[in-house]
Amino acid sequence: MSRSHGRAPARQAAIEADLPTLSEEDGVRYLHFNSEWIQGAMRVARPSELVLAYTQQMMAWLLFVQPGGRDRLGILGLGAGSLLRFTLRHTRSQVDTVERNPAVTAMCRAFFRLPGSERSVIDHADARDWAAEPHRAGSYRALMVDLYDSQAQGPVCDEASFYRDCYRILDEPGVMAVNLFGQHDSFDRNLQRIREAFNGRVLCLPEIDEGNTVALAFKGHALDGSAADLLNRASLVESRTGLPAQRWARSLLALM
Repeated sequence: MSRSHGRAPARQAAIEADLPTLSEEDGVRYLHFNSEWIQGAMRVARPSELVLAYTQQMMAWLLFVQPGGRDRLGILGLGAGSLLRFTLRHTRSQVDTVERNPAVTAMCRAFFRLPGSERSVIDHADARDWAAEPHRAGSYRALMVDLYDSQAQGPVCDEASFYRDCYRILDEPGVMAVNLFGQHDSFDRNLQRIREAFNGRVLCLPEIDEGNTVALAFKGHALDGSAADLLNRASLVESRTGLPAQRWARSLLALM
């Protein structure tokens, strides 16, 4: 579905400035927005693999909720389609992806093996407007929020109202994973607004070498299990997906 016809001229100009471009090295294809900043990556030989460490961490919500066939998952920011490819492979859920720039979607279809699936819907919309729609209340088991422009330093959606809407559209229990840039002055502001929207129920995974910090925010009883439950779930996630889930679980337990 597409709602791009209603976008304001200023936003349209911003989209036109964020022209997607490609690079490739050592079997990995990268997406950029006319800059050196990497917006996403795909290993050509194994397209469902999560190449970038922060995209792996964006799946850490699997430690706290187990999505089923009747659940919906939301991805805000398509990038190179990494999270979409991985989520479709490793869950049975419906996946709704929000991408404001149709050129990014076209690039993903042409060069990043964007999967065609009846469980996948890509909505060309501004993430703020999408999350604010009243009918989405309580609809999503998990949200993966990765919203960056060509400068790729601070999230383009960082308003308190946006994070409140993300809380509202999560089901219970539900988890939001947000990619933040720990070395940018937007980090503290975003983290504080997420904490306020989610009643303080927020944990951060350790910052990775590239400077990304993934914050996990919880609705309902997703954070209320025991340490043993978390470790057991981590072992299961790691065996099924190959993600370093047990390392994540130990890091998070140190904060709980």
